Amino acid sequence: MSASPLMSLGMRAMAASYAGLQVTGHNIANASVSGYSRQQVSLTTSEGQFTGAGFFGRGVDVQSVTRAHDAFLTREAAAARSTSAMDAARLSQLRKLEEVFKLGEGGLGAATNELMNAFGDLANRPDDLSSRQVVLARSRDLADRFVEAGEALDNAQAGVGAELRVSVSQINSLAKGIADINRRITDLRGLGQPPNDLLDERDRLLSRLSEQVQVTRMETSDGSMSVFIGGGQRLVLGTQAAELKLLQDRSDPSRFGVALVEGSTRRDLDETALSGGALTGLLRFQNEDLVEARALIGQLAASVGGAINAQQRVGLNLQPPAGGVPSSPMFAIGEARVLSNMANARDAGGGYIGSVSLSITDSSQLQASEYTLEETTPGSGSWMLTRLTDGLQTAVVDGDTVDGMQITFGSPAPQPGDRFRLQPVSRAANGFAALLDHPLDIAAAAPLVATPSPANTGTAAVASFSMVGGATPIAGATATINFTSDSGDYSWELRDGGGGLLGTGSATWTPGGSIPGPGTDINGFSMRLSGVPRSGDVITVLPTPPGAVAANNGNATALQALRDMGITGGRTPIESWSNALADIGVRVQSATSSANISQAVAGQAETLRADMSGVNLDEEAARLIQYQQSYQAAAKVLQVAQTLFQQLIDVAGN
Repeated sequence: MSASPLMSLGMRAMAASYAGLQVTGHNIANASVSGYSRQQVSLTTSEGQFTGAGFFGRGVDVQSVTRAHDAFLTREAAAARSTSAMDAARLSQLRKLEEVFKLGEGGLGAATNELMNAFGDLANRPDDLSSRQVVLARSRDLADRFVEAGEALDNAQAGVGAELRVSVSQINSLAKGIADINRRITDLRGLGQPPNDLLDERDRLLSRLSEQVQVTRMETSDGSMSVFIGGGQRLVLGTQAAELKLLQDRSDPSRFGVALVEGSTRRDLDETALSGGALTGLLRFQNEDLVEARALIGQLAASVGGAINAQQRVGLNLQPPAGGVPSSPMFAIGEARVLSNMANARDAGGGYIGSVSLSITDSSQLQASEYTLEETTPGSGSWMLTRLTDGLQTAVVDGDTVDGMQITFGSPAPQPGDRFRLQPVSRAANGFAALLDHPLDIAAAAPLVATPSPANTGTAAVASFSMVGGATPIAGATATINFTSDSGDYSWELRDGGGGLLGTGSATWTPGGSIPGPGTDINGFSMRLSGVPRSGDVITVLPTPPGAVAANNGNATALQALRDMGITGGRTPIESWSNALADIGVRVQSATSSANISQAVAGQAETLRADMSGVNLDEEAARLIQYQQSYQAAAKVLQVAQTLFQQLIDVAGN
């Protein structure tokens, strides 16, 4: 009976129906498995048997079990998921950064404003110890706020480092898993049938890998999948997986860089080349958002601290003997740094040969940015300074001053091919500290006092008098202002303590203007008048008498005036803080929008992939009934064949 064509037809039909039932059951069982591709039985008609009466069919053969898979949709879904993961990782870090840039009374802007207001109270009562004590308290509070902000940024960097380690570890694990599945797939390739479940598992690993880093894939003739990252750097090649490592960034050891390491060869990966995945989002936050946040806070710390220190130095404190000049600075500020690139030329002991140093010359000109210093062309010996926030480039030589900082080449000078990272303000907040301990240390008095002559006939009086920050007056020198007309023309002369002439000049005063006018320095002071002078009127500017120091508020007034001056890159301190808040706010808002859009795109791409490859339980239930009925029909064919042949045997036996 086994050789009977009818029996063979039934057996083939039953085998095909059973295969369909088995595959359908497998689909139903894996309907909830992420990344599972629906499978289906591929059937083909068996070649007919020729007889004199024609070709009689021999039924059906099970050719293969295939999976519903679209390579294009799978790649698109993985790419969209990679972009979504990158945006989500960056947004998560930016929201933590918002906690550093606090609004209201808890922010650096409020602490700065409170200190300036304390200077105003001191100007009203320069001899009041309680007013001076308030200034000290506000200065300590401001220092604490800056240090707190600096430490919070350090913690943010540490947090990024921890997440980068996790991401790199996952990437290496997934790469090894893909390489292992490649091996198993190539081993099974000789059987002539696709290992569908292994292929799905590889796609799942690739999808998870795409969440960490953007990948490109290439399937080879032996069925293995090669995976590349960072613009063509191989991560998986056949059954071999490279190792990704988290290392110190070459330009700044406090940050992290990612590299593919093979033996002694290190290939650094730039986040712009990685282009997607959580790893890229973390690196972008570290190298862009966190750097600029440090610079914004550092600029405020360096400019406010620098301006107050400069003004404090020119004033007189109350420490005995009263009138001591110069006074001590009020704040310590984190140093400006120059970092040598790890690839710079080294000596036999491993130290860098060439060096560059940085010093702050004008804190009001400092920019919220880092800089790179490198040769204009290799081996030229000419150096180019690039401001990283806007890409502005400036050719520099030894001793040049740019953006309020002086660049000095060491001995020996930088070597050909060397690169340096300049950080004039990045660590200013971390090293910020209040230095004054005693109320008498505050220099509220100006070292000079302006006195109109009793014989003056005009109505001019000294409305305000202050020292220009950073300008140290000549000890014992006296300046005399002689008005030569009723329209404000005046001449001046400066003489030392012995009467020797140090300088002369002339200018014109206008209502609302200052004496001396812009661009002129008589003895480091700035004076404004109320009323109108007449020809022949005289104002004398001479050293403050020791007995008048306690009641003098000239320097306290100048310290208070810093609140409304453009001491932070052309902005007032409050404007600078508001600008920093706006910058971070825009970054968070933009990142939120990008994350929402990319998440929606990723969801849509996954829906399209699932519609093509996913399991529809209603369809599978219908197929289950179809294959069940086919199986029953095939069994009926076998039953009929068995009955027929049994009857033939019975007839033959009789």
